[in-house]
Amino acid sequence: MTQTLKAHFLVLLATFLVAGSFIASSKLSGVIDSISLTLFRFFLASLCLAPIVLLNKKFREKILFVMPRAMIISLFYSLYFISFFKALETTTALNAGTIYTLVPLITAILCVFIFKDKISFYQMILYFMGIIGTCIVVFKGNLELFLSFSLNYGDFIFLFATLFMALYSISLKFLYKKDDVLIVTVFTTLLGGCIWMFLALEIFDIPLEWGKIEGNLIFYMAYLVIGATLTTVYLYQKSSIILGPKKLMAYIYLNPAAVAILMYIFERKLITSWILLGILISTFATIVLLKQK
Repeated sequence: MTQTLKAHFLVLLATFLVAGSFIASSKLSGVIDSISLTLFRFFLASLCLAPIVLLNKKFREKILFVMPRAMIISLFYSLYFISFFKALETTTALNAGTIYTLVPLITAILCVFIFKDKISFYQMILYFMGIIGTCIVVFKGNLELFLSFSLNYGDFIFLFATLFMALYSISLKFLYKKDDVLIVTVFTTLLGGCIWMFLALEIFDIPLEWGKIEGNLIFYMAYLVIGATLTTVYLYQKSSIILGPKKLMAYIYLNPAAVAILMYIFERKLITSWILLGILISTFATIVLLKQK
């Protein structure tokens, strides 16, 4: 298996892990504040990696070298989460899901300025196909619901969230240096995330309340920490070096499809013909985009 093909499999795995986080997060919704929950995720994920990094002299010596760049990467990642959660206070999950489909296109546009990439007319059509397919899944093929879509204050905040996600993916590639040790980069990024999320907690005066996560909720929290935080940050960092931000973010078109599939497997939620059509369109657009240079 080539490095490129392996990287695609890793991003696909990350896509399903992120999709699973929507299910796990819904179980924890309302228990504690989302910003506090994200800080808890980053803190526990950092704690998992701490012995591996700190007990290895080679890894330990790299921390100060990587930390300044990791603080920038984690800033964009943290700002995405903060904007996302603040937006959801005044908008709906449907609106957020719709606007989130802009991330691949925004990433591609930014890559034109940062990496001197080009976007052909054919690629633009594919990006819009991906948006259409994803929206069909998000709205479950309900045209009336789609036509009732209107922007509000929270949606404008979420537009910033999409920009921060695009900048996060770009920073993974842009700030990478050949002598970086991947596990140290992941550890320092999570550590930086803890710092930024703690500042957000203080600014918005949000209590921790981590003690409320108990009983069965611990299993959902464990998934968020190991599957949706530690593993996905590692997979995104590793894959971005090989694929670049444009191809990495193209997989976002598959997110709603992955959620729909996991909801069917674990909660027996029906996949309608409209959702299936949306999955096929977004999958086609993603595959063809990934084949582009």
